[in-house]
Order: sequence, then C-alpha cells, then structure tokens
Amino acid sequence: MIRMVCRNKVADFAKWKSVFDSHSEAHNKAGLSLEDLWRGVEDSNEVVFIFKVADLDKAKAFISAPDAKEAGDRSGVIEGNYWFVE
Repeated sequence: MIRMVCRNKVADFAKWKSVFDSHSEAHNKAGLSLEDLWRGVEDSNEVVFIFKVADLDKAKAFISAPDAKEAGDRSGVIEGNYWFVE
C-alpha cells in the first residue's frame, strides 16, 4: 500500500492540530486515512504524520488544491514536505 509521509514545521501545534482535525472528512474524501502522527521531542512544533493512500491521483489532487494551501496558512504551517512511499 502507498503511504504519504508528511513533515510540517508549525508555529503552534495546538492551533495546527485543531485545523488538521477539522479536515478529517476532506482527508477521507481524498482517499487518505491517518495512520500515525508524532511531535518532535526537542521541538514540539515539528510534526510528522503518515496517511494510508487509497487513491494516489486523488491524494495528489488534494495536496495540490488551493484549499490545502489555505488550510496550511490558516493553521500556521511554516514549512512542510511530503513524500509518497510504498
């Protein structure tokens, strides 16, 4: 199965997590199922999370959509990376 591994540096974890959680339905519609989420030990505003990917094309469309950028801005994402792996 394909996974999407994501790393975000955020301004405030609590604010980021609130926005992230509010998008769970959108994640599901994009074929993304949260598998795990971690915070950095030395920097709790460093977040790594993994989604199971049911449909690679839907997942790519989701992360490329303007809504994803808006949600990132609203949640305080400073920088982020993602990788599709299997």
